[in-house]
Amino acid sequence: MGARNRSGKRKSGGKKDRRPAQGQRTGSSFAGASFERSQVLGSGTQTTKINVQAYAAVPTALNSLPGLPREFTGREDEIAKILSMLDPGSGSGAAVGSVAGLPGVGKTTLAHAVGHAALDKGWFTGVQMVNLRGYDPTPVPPEDALEALLRALGVAAEHIPPTLDEREGLYRSQLDALAGEEQRVLILADNASTSDQVRSLLPARHHAVLVTSRHTLPGLGARLFNLHTLQPDAAVDLLHQRLEVADPDDRRVEDEPAAAEELAALCGYLPLALQIAAALLADDRDQPLSERVRMLTDAGTRLGGLDDGERNLRAVFDECLTRLSHQEADLYRLLGLHPGPDISTPAVAALTGQPADKITSLLRQLVRARLLIQNSQARDRWFMHDLLRVHAQEQARTTMDRDRVPRRRYEQARSRLTNHYIQHAQAADTHLRQPSDAVSTLFAGREQALAWFDAERENLLATTHTYARTWTALSLGFALGRYLEWRRRLQDLVTVRAHALEACQALGDALNLAGAWNNLGTALDGLKRYPEALAAHGTALGLFQPDNILGRAGASGNLGTTLRHLKRYPEALVAHQTALELFQQTDDISGQAGAWHNLGTALIDLKRYPEALAALQTSRELFQQIDDTNSQGVVLGSLGTVHRGLEQYAEAIVSGERAVAMLTQDEDWMRVGEAWAELATTLNASGAEPPQVREAWERSTAAYILAGDDEAAATSRAKAS
Repeated sequence: MGARNRSGKRKSGGKKDRRPAQGQRTGSSFAGASFERSQVLGSGTQTTKINVQAYAAVPTALNSLPGLPREFTGREDEIAKILSMLDPGSGSGAAVGSVAGLPGVGKTTLAHAVGHAALDKGWFTGVQMVNLRGYDPTPVPPEDALEALLRALGVAAEHIPPTLDEREGLYRSQLDALAGEEQRVLILADNASTSDQVRSLLPARHHAVLVTSRHTLPGLGARLFNLHTLQPDAAVDLLHQRLEVADPDDRRVEDEPAAAEELAALCGYLPLALQIAAALLADDRDQPLSERVRMLTDAGTRLGGLDDGERNLRAVFDECLTRLSHQEADLYRLLGLHPGPDISTPAVAALTGQPADKITSLLRQLVRARLLIQNSQARDRWFMHDLLRVHAQEQARTTMDRDRVPRRRYEQARSRLTNHYIQHAQAADTHLRQPSDAVSTLFAGREQALAWFDAERENLLATTHTYARTWTALSLGFALGRYLEWRRRLQDLVTVRAHALEACQALGDALNLAGAWNNLGTALDGLKRYPEALAAHGTALGLFQPDNILGRAGASGNLGTTLRHLKRYPEALVAHQTALELFQQTDDISGQAGAWHNLGTALIDLKRYPEALAALQTSRELFQQIDDTNSQGVVLGSLGTVHRGLEQYAEAIVSGERAVAMLTQDEDWMRVGEAWAELATTLNASGAEPPQVREAWERSTAAYILAGDDEAAATSRAKAS
C-alpha cells in the first residue's frame, strides 16, 4: 500500500494530479463491486447480495447555470442570507436551503443569482440545475430527477440503474467521490411542490442543495428563506432596466416617475407582473406609462392587463388553485368576498360559518401554498398579495355567476361577515360613549375596544364603501363616528358619514335621515369646511320632528359651534341658548352639561367673562354628577381661558394644569394638546419664564402628534421655537 500524506489521503506515487478543470467531463470505466443489503422478514433477517457498478474515475459536475437577466435587481439582502448558509466554513454537513414564495416572485432567478455568486467566491466546482416542474400537471418524479443529475455528473445512460433506490445510491456515491477529490457541487432543485420530490436529491455531506418552491416544504429539514416582493425602488428599477434593454433610448420611466411608481404598485411589486408590463410597454413604444396605469387601475381588468401573449398572470394563479383541496379552494374564493386588506380569524369564521379553530388549519394550508400570508406580529390576522386578492375576487364573482346555489351561499357568507363587523363596531362604540351609558360585554373595556377598532379600521372603511347605500353603510356610519373622531381620522369620518346619509336616502329611512345630516355636519366642521357644515346642520334642524327634542337640541348645539367657527358670535350664542333650553326639557344630564359648556364658550367669544364663568361652573358640576372625567377636563380648560380673560392668572394656571392631568389620564391626546396650548397661552400672559412657556408648547406639540393632527402640531411647534 502506498504511504499517506498529512491529510490522510494516499499519495499519488509522484504522478501528476489528474483532476479535471471546472466544468470538464472525464471519461469513465467501470469495475464490478458487491454490496450486501439486509432486510428483516418476519422473525429472521435475509441478506441479499447486489452487484452494482462503481466508477473508477469520477467526473466533474458541469455548470448548467443560465446567465442572469440584465434587469435583475433588488435582491442583495436575500442573496447574502443564502450565501451565509452555503459558505463552506459554516459547517461540515450538507447545506440545504429552501426558497419559498408566491408565484412570480422571482424564486428561480434568485436561485440563479445565488449560484453565480457562490461560483464567483470559488465555493463550488459547479452548479447543476434540475427543474422538478412541481406545479405542472405531471411533476417530475424523483427517479427522473436523479437520472438527469446522474447524466449531468457524467454517467452514461446505459449505466443508470432502473430503480429509485439504486439511482439514489449511485447519485450519492458520485457526490462522495467528488467530495474525495475536493470538489463541491451546488444542486439547484427548482419548482419543487413536495418534499418527496427533493428528498432523494439531498447529499449526505459536503455538497449543497438549494430548493425553490411555492411551499415551505418543512419536511426537508432545510433552512427556510421566504422571498417577498420587491421594494418599490427596486420594482421601478426593474421596469427601467427592462425597457432600456429593449430600447436604450427609452426614457419613459425618467419622463414619468410618478406613473412609474404607480405602475410598479399596480403590479404589486411582483417581478413577473413587472416583466409582463414592461414587455407590453416595449411592444408599444409610444404608449405613455400613465396610459398603462389607467389600464391597470380597474381591479376588474387588472389581471387581464398582465398578459403579454407568452406569460399570463391570471393563468399562473389559476393553476395554483388546481393544487388545492376542494375546501382550500373554496376558502380562497370566499376570502375574495372580503373587501378589506386583511382579515382576522374571527372574521373568517363569520365568513365561512365555521368555528375559528377548524378554519385555522385551512388558513395555514393556504399560507403553505403561498396564497395567503399570516401576519407575523398579529398571528390571528391574514392577508393576500394585492394581485392574488384581485384573483380571489374574480374567482368569487365567477363562482357566483355560474349558478344559483353558490350565489346564495356566497350571499349568506357576505351577510354573516357584514353582521360580524356591524355587531362588533356597535359593541366597541359603547365603550366610547358617556360613562353613564351601558357598555357591551363583547369587549373588556375602552382599551380593548379601541384596539379592535384600530386593527379593523381599514376593513370597516372598505366595507362601508363596498356596501354604500345599504343598511351596512348606514349602521357602520353611525357606529364609527366616535372612534374616528377620537383618532382624528377626520377625512375618513366625513366619508363614512356621507355613506350613511346616502344609505338613508336610498333606503327611504326618514327616521335616521336628520341624524345622518347632523353627523355629516359635525364631520365637515372638524375639517373646517364650515359653510358645508352650516348647511348640513340647518338641514338636520329642519328635518327633526317637533317632538324629537333631543335631536333638535343636538342640532342646535352643533349649529352654534359652526357659527362660532365662522365668527358669527351673536348667532352662535342664540343657537346655544336654544340648545340649552331644549336639553333642560329632558332628563339628559350629559346633554345639559354639554349645552352649558357650549354656552360658556360662546360667552367667552363675546368677552362676557363673568357670565361665561357661571355657565362653565354649572357645566362642570353636572359632569361631576355623571362622573364624566373627560368632559370635566375639557370644561377645566375652558375655565382656564375665562380666568385668563379676567386676569386671574393663578386660577387660570390651576385650571389649566388640572385639565391637562384629567385629559392625559384618559389619553385623549387631541384635547391634551388643546389643554397644553391653552396653558401655554396663560403662562405667557401671566409673565412666566420663557422656558416654562416653551415646555408647555412642546408638550402640546407632542400630544397633537400622538393624536395624529399634524397641522395643530406644526402650529404648537412654531410657537415653541
